[in-house]
Amino acid sequence: MTESITLNQMNAQPEMLPELMLKPTEKTDRISAMDTIRGISLLGILLMNITGLGLYHAYDDPTVTGGATGWDLKVWWINSMFFEGTMRGMFSMLFGAGIVLFNSRLAGNINGVSVTDAFFRRLLWMFLFGIIHTYILLWNGEVLYPYAIVGMFVFSFRHWKPSRLIVASAVLLVFMSLIYNYDYYDTKTAFDKYTSVELKKKEFKKLTKEDSTAIETWKGKVSDAKPPKEKIDKFVKSMHKDYWSIIKVKAPIAQFMQSTYMYRYFFMEMAAMMLLGMAFLKTGIFRAAKSNKFYLIMAIIGYGTGLTVNYFETSYVMDHHFDILSMAAVFRTYDVGRVPTTIGHIAVIMLFIKSGILPFLQKSLSAVGQMALTNYVSHSIICNFIFMGYGLSLYGMLHRHQLYYIVFSIWIFQLIFSPIWLRYFRFGPLEWTWRSLTYWEKQPMKRENIRISEE
Repeated sequence: MTESITLNQMNAQPEMLPELMLKPTEKTDRISAMDTIRGISLLGILLMNITGLGLYHAYDDPTVTGGATGWDLKVWWINSMFFEGTMRGMFSMLFGAGIVLFNSRLAGNINGVSVTDAFFRRLLWMFLFGIIHTYILLWNGEVLYPYAIVGMFVFSFRHWKPSRLIVASAVLLVFMSLIYNYDYYDTKTAFDKYTSVELKKKEFKKLTKEDSTAIETWKGKVSDAKPPKEKIDKFVKSMHKDYWSIIKVKAPIAQFMQSTYMYRYFFMEMAAMMLLGMAFLKTGIFRAAKSNKFYLIMAIIGYGTGLTVNYFETSYVMDHHFDILSMAAVFRTYDVGRVPTTIGHIAVIMLFIKSGILPFLQKSLSAVGQMALTNYVSHSIICNFIFMGYGLSLYGMLHRHQLYYIVFSIWIFQLIFSPIWLRYFRFGPLEWTWRSLTYWEKQPMKRENIRISEE
């Protein structure tokens, strides 16, 4: 069996290969570099998700809950500078690259399942996993559901050349920038109208119906962005109740995230990064096929652009004490900072992989990446037990920086557990379930069941 997939195979048209069918990935088919990046991004995602899992309304704004001074402010700054959107960005790019890889594997027949059939069946199961993850495992910020939907659309562009994929990605990111700019000007308009009405009140002028509407509109935005203590306390208390009570509170939030938020923000953002990931695979970037010089220049340009933008964004928000307008304003350049920083991360990871240093860590990170679905869902299960009322009831009880003690503990556990598990089994438990459902045939799980033929 060959060690990897050639670019010619990757670009082969399915209609040119009618006799070739699909089978699950064997270990030798995997691209180790991508597994390592996936492992790092999977662990990094928890850096950002932990605030949503353990605090109320604190993801972007540390002044709401969790603390905004000392180490609480420092960890917010570190995350905003280096990790906000970048881990999700890498994960989305890898998902896009995975679409190309999945549809380029040429192998024997398994139950007559063709590449396209298997791919869409795979995404339909992911779609269902996303619903379960949100409504049963209670994680409103999960990405399986949107990945499944976006993946079905992005699939159509898998044969495009890298240059076209990059241009398409850039166009989608421009559209995202327009949405963020619209949101900013909508907020600014509401604020301007409110201040105008307040000035009229000070001058004892009679207020019109439109003036009253302007006041209510702005107060509504303030309440949403900066919830009053009573609202925060009520929500925190609701998370300390039993499982079924928590479901009732979280279900409307999940519905919003998987509908309005999904199509307004996630769809174009994820599609853009998936297309970019396809291009990175086809050009060899994700295969660690470029020179060290290439990755070094890539890191310098990525970090030079992205971190500069991120620094000005974080400084601007802090200088304006996290007021609503400043928070909305910095989102206008969100992708200008996020995407180059993501590219910088990828370059540094590739240099790390090519260097061969810390091989035990690289092996562990690769194992975490191979078990990405299991490890991702386990984040929710572990953290919900820690934070929710049916567990330790620590929701809203910890400072922001204290959440990262939990993060680091989970990291250590998964870095140790994943390679041990894969020493004895082909897949993680959820990966095995997913593959068995995709091919509608129970897959061999234990290592002794693996048979790899040689060419």
